[in-house]
Amino acid sequence: MASIGGLRGIAEATVPALVFLLTFITTSDVIVSALWAVGLAALASLLRILQKQPLTQALAGVFGVAVSAAMALMQDDARGYYVIGFYVSAAYGLAFVVSMLVKWPLMGLIYGWIRGEGVGWQKDLVRRRKYQIATFLMVLVFGSRLAIQLPLYWANDVVALGSARLIMGVPLYALVLWFGWLVSRSAPFHSTQLASDSDNG
Repeated sequence: MASIGGLRGIAEATVPALVFLLTFITTSDVIVSALWAVGLAALASLLRILQKQPLTQALAGVFGVAVSAAMALMQDDARGYYVIGFYVSAAYGLAFVVSMLVKWPLMGLIYGWIRGEGVGWQKDLVRRRKYQIATFLMVLVFGSRLAIQLPLYWANDVVALGSARLIMGVPLYALVLWFGWLVSRSAPFHSTQLASDSDNG
C-alpha cells in the first residue's frame, strides 16, 4: 500500500480516469470528459500543495492526466486518452526485460533496498533467481496491458478499453507487487533446521 501511496494514491490514480470514462459514456463529448478528468487531478494536487507536501509529488498526478487529456483533445478521439499508457507500458516492459537479461533484475533493486539487502543478493544465485521471477511478473503485467488493450484501441471500443485500463492499472499493479514480494522473500529459518544442524555438529 505504501508503494502505491495508500488509499489516497489509489484514488488519485484511478478516479480521474474513471470520471473521464463515465463522462464520455454519458455525454460522448471528449472536451467535457477531458476537463472533468484534469479538473479532479488538479484539485487533488492543490490539496497536496495546501498540505505542504513535496511539489513534485503534488504535480506528478495532474501532469499525467493532463498529457492524456491533451492527447484525446488533439486527436478529437476519446481513445487518445489512453495512448500515452501504451508507450509507458512498452518502455517499462522493455526496461524490466533488459534488467533480467543483464542479471540485474529491477525488482531485486527495489525489494533489496526495501529489505535492507542492498545489492548483496546479486551474488546469491537463489536470491537472484527469485528476484528474476518477481521481475518477470512485472514484465507480464506490462505485456498483458499491451496484448489486451491495443486490440480494444484498434477496435474503437472506448468503453472496454477504459474499463481494461482501470482494472489493469493500480489494482493489477498492486496485486503483482504483493505477489512478487512473497515470491522473492527469503526462506524461513525453522527450528527443525536448527536441530538438524545441531545433530550434524
